[in-house]
Amino acid sequence: MASQASRGAVVLLSGGMDSSTTAAIARHEGFRLFALTIDYGQRHRLELESARKVAQFLNAAEHIVLRVDLTCFGRSALTDTIAVPKDRPVTAGHGEIPVTYVPARNTVFLALALAYAESRGLADIFIGANAVDYSGYPDCRPEFIEAFEHLANLGTKAGVEGRTRFRIHAPLLQMTKAQIIRRGIELGLDYGLTHTCYDPTPDGLACGRCDACQLRKKGFAEAGLQDPIAYVC
Repeated sequence: MASQASRGAVVLLSGGMDSSTTAAIARHEGFRLFALTIDYGQRHRLELESARKVAQFLNAAEHIVLRVDLTCFGRSALTDTIAVPKDRPVTAGHGEIPVTYVPARNTVFLALALAYAESRGLADIFIGANAVDYSGYPDCRPEFIEAFEHLANLGTKAGVEGRTRFRIHAPLLQMTKAQIIRRGIELGLDYGLTHTCYDPTPDGLACGRCDACQLRKKGFAEAGLQDPIAYVC
């Protein structure tokens, strides 16, 4: 395998704060970025344009926006007509799984990232999963990431033949939102390009009240920094 290809990595890039920081970290570690954005019918579709902007900002070698319609399954406030919860206490992953959970989303996304990586002869996959300040999603836990890495090496031609040892990188896994933001700023990431809100206004303002907005605002406040995006409240 050519050395240049071996330093490439697939990065799941939603356009949000965490995935964008993850992409910046991958680039800082010397990887050429092969960015994969999934258009799954999410109600916060503004993140797709943010992903394009971030991929361009970080000089991605390739950026694929892949359409996988999860609205046919529904059962999530992000893909169905269910209301997005507002003003609920953000409890860092404790308590019941919220209705913004999309069934098996990270499993689906990582499977697609794995196929992309194998097709390009790449061994490294980056995901912005976070197990500290997050909204309670089961597919953001360390044990899930470890299990998927094991699966990746069992269920691929490259893995079985021993040509590739797939590695799933989740550099934000044990970081608080404040730590994530500080790291992104250190790496020169422009958070004004990112989009986090689950329920933005038609003109693109973040609601400021959903779980994602509250976690983002909390992170910037704890980091002592000004969030560059606009909020309704």
